[in-house]
Amino acid sequence: MKINLASVFVDDQDKALRFYTEVLGFVKKTEVPLGPEHRWLTVVSPEDPDGTELVLEPDAHPVVKPYQNGLVADGIPHTSFAVDDVRAEYERMQALGVRFTQAPVDLGPVITAILDDTCGNLIQIAQYK
Repeated sequence: MKINLASVFVDDQDKALRFYTEVLGFVKKTEVPLGPEHRWLTVVSPEDPDGTELVLEPDAHPVVKPYQNGLVADGIPHTSFAVDDVRAEYERMQALGVRFTQAPVDLGPVITAILDDTCGNLIQIAQYK
């Protein structure tokens, strides 16, 4: 058994696709229309194009917004992405205008930072030592 999909709810799929590809560096893998408003839209790591896909899932279901708002209000990231160098990614993304709610913090075996994905989520980046 392996993980093939994970989802992140987004308020706008076009905006999310731009952020997740142009800022975070993922690449679009799948795009399938699902009616007039939404589509099955996934991105993957360019380092593992056949690996786990991240679904940029529309936040249209009524329970999503309260869930997202609760996580953001408590400063809890929706998910975490591994990076080789948190501090370098922090500097790179800050230069692009990304808002961080947590600057890099050394927690012993891991260094983390938390960013706002502009689509309703906080996302953690983590560097394992």
